[in-house]
Amino acid sequence: MKKFWFLLLAMVMTLSFVGCSSNEAAKVTPEDKSDSNVKAPAKEENKQEAKEEDKGKVVVYSAGPKGLSSAIQEKFEAKTGIKMELVQSTTGKILGKLEAEKANPIADVAVLASWPSAMGLKAEGMTQAYLEAKNSDKLNEGWKDEDNHIFGYSGSALGITYNTELVTEPGEDWTDYTKQEWKGKVNIPDPSLSGSCMDFVSGYLYSYPDNGWDLFKGLKTNEVSVAGANKVALEPVITGAKSVVLAGVDYMAYSNKAKGEPVDIVYPKSGTVVNPRAVVILKDAKNVENAQALVDFMLTEEAQQLVMDAYILPGRNDLKCTNRANLDEIPLLTYDWDTMMEKQEENITKFMEIFK
Repeated sequence: MKKFWFLLLAMVMTLSFVGCSSNEAAKVTPEDKSDSNVKAPAKEENKQEAKEEDKGKVVVYSAGPKGLSSAIQEKFEAKTGIKMELVQSTTGKILGKLEAEKANPIADVAVLASWPSAMGLKAEGMTQAYLEAKNSDKLNEGWKDEDNHIFGYSGSALGITYNTELVTEPGEDWTDYTKQEWKGKVNIPDPSLSGSCMDFVSGYLYSYPDNGWDLFKGLKTNEVSVAGANKVALEPVITGAKSVVLAGVDYMAYSNKAKGEPVDIVYPKSGTVVNPRAVVILKDAKNVENAQALVDFMLTEEAQQLVMDAYILPGRNDLKCTNRANLDEIPLLTYDWDTMMEKQEENITKFMEIFK
């Protein structure tokens, strides 16, 4: 009998505790304190909160520029309510991070400064298609792959950036910088760290299959320095420690010039490489719908304006820059992305051997 009353008392205390807690959270009246009426809404609310938490973010690994990535993050979050967890790095480091995390993937989206690098991710089965991407039909020709895995939401060209206080007549072509007058005065980004410079090396070699390596051997002989990624390679030119940086991304030249720094840029008359900056949704993305929402946003006119404000070429062909050269004004080398992707590792290895 004592056991019965003990159990009954325990049940009453439990029901009273649940009723009080649920009464405050769910605003029920005393008449509604039945077990079925109180517990069910609380469970449903908890489920909804967990669901919202799971779907409330997108994890993005992005290769510069940081100002643009942050601007896109701010506008995207304000427009969608989705939290964007942004990891900023270089293309090379992002690829290494994705490889290291294969067993426990973290990122949903990767934004790369190298089209062949994005193609490499796709070839390894690390990306997924987004067939309904909004405005993807407005992208520049060749800035979307045929399976809708890779979207070139923006782009940059590789040029010759020079210090205007040290240089009055920059060389007109790449090979000019193998001449004695430029000895020890020139930087080039490290293609193992800079996806855009990596594309330049592969693009130049594709255009000059018989003697393309002669350029890089000549640059080495003329004491051209391999100086980190794009920003690191450009800084000595801004300060005057170096006169020129070859194959640097053009938007850095335009943006620094706009800030009043003594720099300007020319595009070699023989042509250069324009890098579509690729955005991909990763195969193991945990937040696929939010990743798709981000791709859609990056192709909106609003986001494309952010791109142009950063002195970067828009991915869409219906928009034009007013603060820099447009795509149709830049002379191009002849190159093939598929071949460049296949030769990428081989080309980087040989480049580094030349400059070691």
